[in-house]
Amino acid sequence: MHYRTLGRTGLKISVVGVGTWQFGGEWGVDFTQPEVDAIFAAAQDCGINFIDTAECYGDHLSERFIGNAIAGQREKWIVATKFGHHFHKNFDRTRHFDAADVVRQLDDSLKALRTDYVDLLQCHSAEDAEFDTDGLWATLQREQAKGKVRHLGLSISPQTNLYQTERAKAVGAGAIQVVYNRLQREAEAQVLPACQRDNLGVLARVPLASGFLSGKYKPGAVFAAGDVREAWMKTDRDTKLAEVQRIAATEVPAGVPMAQWALAWCLKNPVVTAVIPGCKNPAQVRANAAAAELL
Repeated sequence: MHYRTLGRTGLKISVVGVGTWQFGGEWGVDFTQPEVDAIFAAAQDCGINFIDTAECYGDHLSERFIGNAIAGQREKWIVATKFGHHFHKNFDRTRHFDAADVVRQLDDSLKALRTDYVDLLQCHSAEDAEFDTDGLWATLQREQAKGKVRHLGLSISPQTNLYQTERAKAVGAGAIQVVYNRLQREAEAQVLPACQRDNLGVLARVPLASGFLSGKYKPGAVFAAGDVREAWMKTDRDTKLAEVQRIAATEVPAGVPMAQWALAWCLKNPVVTAVIPGCKNPAQVRANAAAAELL
């Protein structure tokens, strides 16, 4: 495993982390605690030390799984979570960026994670008006001063959101999380250069393009009714999968698993600190971690 410094935060994180949206139940699989425990045991064996989760991956469900899995080993992990949403049921969330509500979300996250602090608290896909909510960032900085949050960050949406990226330093944020992968390169135009200029760490989310860059799926693929890919990605799914086939044939070296190549592709951009792919079992964790060997 390799480690890089997450921009202005100074955190030393593994270049491959563990993304945990899947633990909330919106990817067609319901996890048990032993399954999650095995995933984090494999991650630790591979040298992974970074976990990314969120308040609305389930109603703090992903965070509870993580808190139980790393109990007694909190100091060995760098844990990032997010704020801004309430989960109600699959694919149904409401948005909440009021400062007082955000503090309640943070406290609920700390309880679920079984910890007194998070290493990185990220503003979760806020619209620009929500990002500018009166008192939000002053309140978060007070929570930071109390020791409940070590560092602040932004998980931006869309991946071209230069407005928030350029205001990160002003609100005390040291890292940007952004969709970035071989199929979705929009961040390269302005967001990544701004991150480089302002020494903002970059977390590449969806680095496997929601699994499309795993190489497992062909045009015409259908996902389970409870899988977010079936709910949200119907319109351009076959177009993306056709492009994946072209990339596999023309860019991926023979003998290299496409998923590992795709993760390493992101990491070869010097602005990217780490990728945070999801995983459903220990074998996928180990395969993801092996991408570091391609650097």
